[in-house]
Amino acid sequence: MTITAFFEKNIGRPPFQAAIVLAAGLLFMTIGWVLALNGVQAIDRLFAWTVATAFALLFAIFNSLISLRAASSTKYWGASVYSYMALALCSGTAAWQFSGIPIREAGTYRWIFLVVTFGFLVFLSMVNFMKKIVQFAEREEWNQPRKRR
Repeated sequence: MTITAFFEKNIGRPPFQAAIVLAAGLLFMTIGWVLALNGVQAIDRLFAWTVATAFALLFAIFNSLISLRAASSTKYWGASVYSYMALALCSGTAAWQFSGIPIREAGTYRWIFLVVTFGFLVFLSMVNFMKKIVQFAEREEWNQPRKRR
């Protein structure tokens, strides 16, 4: 199997997407922590929470867009929601460990996580609704308008 076939096959799976986003988020948190530890760059104490919320938003947007290619919207919806919950839990825990600040003390990041979560559900719903409209339009015959009584 080539690398192109691997990504074409797996990129549409929400757990794979969440794992990639989590790994990238952990990489950024680690880089920030190392830079702050060595004194190379002054990093805000809430930097890890910024990274966690930014990558949750990144997952929300791209997962919603990739859902257009899903064969079964229902299965994709469920896998996406569970993957987002796992991503939010893991990245939130990592941000807590890197910053030493729990989410209840992280100020507005608690609300940002809530807004991103709600936005994710809205994005996913909109994309699936648009997909259903297009599927309905493709089934209809558009040769002439229907006559109304």
